[in-house]
Amino acid sequence: MTALIAPRSLALRRETLRQMAAFGSIGIASTAAYVVLYAWLRQGMSAGAANAVALLITAVANTAANRRLTFEVRGRSGLARDHAAGLLAFVVALAITSASLALLDAATPIHSRAVELAVLAAANAGATLARFLLLRIALRAGHPSVPVPASQPR
Repeated sequence: MTALIAPRSLALRRETLRQMAAFGSIGIASTAAYVVLYAWLRQGMSAGAANAVALLITAVANTAANRRLTFEVRGRSGLARDHAAGLLAFVVALAITSASLALLDAATPIHSRAVELAVLAAANAGATLARFLLLRIALRAGHPSVPVPASQPR
């Protein structure tokens, strides 16, 4: 009986690692695209407007890429729901990074740019994990073929 469970468990762990690698790669590409888009938009917009537009565009592209490449979901079925989950993940990420900056300012009003970047890097790591989990939950709910982690029942 253990021999029957172990291969499935191993396959699910491999799939989880594959998903995490794909998700990370897409995240790096999305961040690079955001920086380029923000810099371009910033020439004619305020910082807040450029940030909002660049984040929105990259969030939609990020969700589409993760839907197709990370979670291997194709077609229009559940598309609106999946993008709504991506938007929710974006809002969560925005809240995490904004709260981190607010806490940093409250704890040390005068801090170096390096400290600020370190705090944002840590906040983005947490936000990335939150995005992965939210997208995975939403996509699994609407697309039963998306693999479930070995530790969770189907």
